[in-house]
Amino acid sequence: MANKEKLFTEFTAPTTQEWLDKIEVDLKGADFQKRLVWRTNEGFNVQPFYRREDLANLKTPDALPGEFPFVRGNKKDSNVWYVRQNIVVNDPKEANKKALDILNKGIDSLGFKIPGDQVSKETVEALLEGILCDIVEVNFVTCQRHSLELAEILVAYFEKKGYDKEKVVGSIEWDPMKKIVMKGKDVTPVLAFGPKLVEALKAYPNFRCIAVSSDALNNAGAYIVQELGYALAWGNEYLQQLTDAGVDVDLAAKSIKFNMGVSENYFMEIAKFRAARLLWAQIVKQYEPKNDDSCQMCVNATTSTYNQTLFDSYVNLLRSQTEAMSAALGSVHSMVVTPFDAPYEEATDFSERIARNQQLLIKEESHFDRIVDPSAGSYYIEHLTDALATEAWKIFLKVEEEGGFLAAIKAGTIQDDINATNVKRHGDAAKRKEFLLGTNQFPNFTEKSEGKKAVAACCCATASDATEEPAFKAINSTRLAADFEDLRIHTEETKVPVAFMLTIGNLAMRQARAQFSCNFLACAGYKVIDNLGFKTVEEGVDAALEAKADIVVICSSDDEYAEYAIPAFKYLNGRAMFVVAGAPACMEDLKAAGIENYIHVKCNVLETLKEYNQKLGI
Repeated sequence: MANKEKLFTEFTAPTTQEWLDKIEVDLKGADFQKRLVWRTNEGFNVQPFYRREDLANLKTPDALPGEFPFVRGNKKDSNVWYVRQNIVVNDPKEANKKALDILNKGIDSLGFKIPGDQVSKETVEALLEGILCDIVEVNFVTCQRHSLELAEILVAYFEKKGYDKEKVVGSIEWDPMKKIVMKGKDVTPVLAFGPKLVEALKAYPNFRCIAVSSDALNNAGAYIVQELGYALAWGNEYLQQLTDAGVDVDLAAKSIKFNMGVSENYFMEIAKFRAARLLWAQIVKQYEPKNDDSCQMCVNATTSTYNQTLFDSYVNLLRSQTEAMSAALGSVHSMVVTPFDAPYEEATDFSERIARNQQLLIKEESHFDRIVDPSAGSYYIEHLTDALATEAWKIFLKVEEEGGFLAAIKAGTIQDDINATNVKRHGDAAKRKEFLLGTNQFPNFTEKSEGKKAVAACCCATASDATEEPAFKAINSTRLAADFEDLRIHTEETKVPVAFMLTIGNLAMRQARAQFSCNFLACAGYKVIDNLGFKTVEEGVDAALEAKADIVVICSSDDEYAEYAIPAFKYLNGRAMFVVAGAPACMEDLKAAGIENYIHVKCNVLETLKEYNQKLGI
């Protein structure tokens, strides 16, 4: 006879208040809000724990996969996505050869970037030779003014091949507003091509031709909620323009594709894609489509370049892997994993293979493609989904109040917002409030650049763009690591100073501060020499001079600095720069004795290192 007794019935479930009371006791008087509540960059608080009662007023847990408002994804039976790789088309035959090769290595979605002057029937036929477009997803990017011509050539090619129109999946990524927001170029006349483009491809229901390129905002440093809010406004602008031009709302909505970035915030990125589908469905619904399927959001996700680094570049694999996992669990339509060497070179065969395999790993070995929305029901992720949707909706409404996305980017308010965020994030990186492993935190002490130089970002620039004066404000951005990389390369190419750790006194404190100081100074490429400890400051200074040190960092406890710092400084007698590791209570006394250099957790690491370079004549 089956035992139907429920386990743990003898235990009483604690209430939320009982949990809070226990936490207060364990904190021993520390402020709960400051110690355990996370204030996100997205504008809302995240609690240290969530319970079922926290979801009582949320609607997202009641949603079903494949049903309006699609918060849980567009599919009911699987979570499969297209594994995409992009190819720059310099020679159509060579690009075709590469495409056929990678199709045998796990890719089932191709992205071709064709120069505008190469758009022709001959180029398309050479490019797609041997590629079955009713099996493989095919995507195209070209000059905005040549997109309509490309669409007409593709339609003729598909008809010539006799493809089933329902089975042709792909896109032409036509997005003139990207050039306005990113470069400030006035391409508003090109917006008139939108309805014609949709009309040319209307017989192919799964081939989209209007793109929302919010991944450009992600790569410019936008916070998650900014990308989400502006992407919705961006998409709504195109939808409004198309319907105003007489395009059927169902056709218009099904023509739009969102290219979104994925950053390193694992759980929040999962929630972003869930919130994006929820909000986009609500927006489209206001246009009264005939079919709820028209409210589905189609997303191609690309892992971020903003947080990629030139030094310790294999760490980029860790970043892009978690980003790919977020996108997969967030149920995207397709995904591109950016190769780890993208910051400093054109991707190699090796880096492209690794990027492909990062997706194949989570698909074929971890089976992320088999379970629809596995994060559903998680109290934490449901809360993030709702909170992101709330904050992004505020941004969307603000843009609409300004007259819509096009009016806002003409006025420059969106560019100002993203630029301000980028400046703040670079400032936070300089202070290690936002850290990049291997760059501003725990750098590889012995790594050299070996000729690596940062690759300049490109946004489909033409020859005329170089001389044409921007009509509107632009977004100015560099990767988050760029400031530290420039400093480190400059140091390496000019003079690499030697920083010597004069460790003395309390064992635990001197070791901790020596490790901190080594990591701090190595961020600029300095050669650091750590030590086990010295009996006297004279012994330490002599050892430093013997090692030809340019910088001597005294590492001890706060209390002992009053005893050791001034004698060490006087004995060194200006033969090297003298630095105190920490911010001891006796700092004013030390400054009065002439000691002016201190490194500690509240320092602006970047500015301090620039100052030291200047003092050392680097």
